[in-house]
Amino acid sequence: MDRTVTLRPFEREVAERLSMLANNENVVAQVRDNFPYPYTLSDAHYWIDFCNSRRNDESFHRAVFYGDEFVGGIGVLRQEDIHRYNAEIGYWLGEPYWGLNIMTSALQQMTSWVFENTSIHRLFAGVFETNLASMRVLEKAGYHLEAIHRKAITKNGQMLDEHLFVILRDNNSFPRL
Repeated sequence: MDRTVTLRPFEREVAERLSMLANNENVVAQVRDNFPYPYTLSDAHYWIDFCNSRRNDESFHRAVFYGDEFVGGIGVLRQEDIHRYNAEIGYWLGEPYWGLNIMTSALQQMTSWVFENTSIHRLFAGVFETNLASMRVLEKAGYHLEAIHRKAITKNGQMLDEHLFVILRDNNSFPRL
């Protein structure tokens, strides 16, 4: 069975699986509060429609596949004004696929694509202090810890530090595929 990690546009065909994988307390515990929970089929359809309506240079969202299975999502949001050459990258992965290096591969692919196809020169990701696995994913993909924002996040009523990981286009540390 092919277990290659690929990034594809979000399509309606993944809606049911998206709602199933995203409707998980352990996934939701590590993402921003605007990620719905419970995650319904209606939420999945809304997200897919949103992703497909954003065909411009300000955001890019891709479905992550492991072989032929949809397993998660990854996206980039370009910043504005004086930060216009910066973008935030974020991702999530269905819990059954944790620990398989899937997101490391997806992050490397998205990072390479952004630097090769856009004018963005700096990608950053904010990670909750409790999400050690995501920090490791970023490190393996060539990102470096730039800062720790003390008690910058409130998640489930708890104040948490945010670890900011960064990769620059010109530091030659991003993976070339």
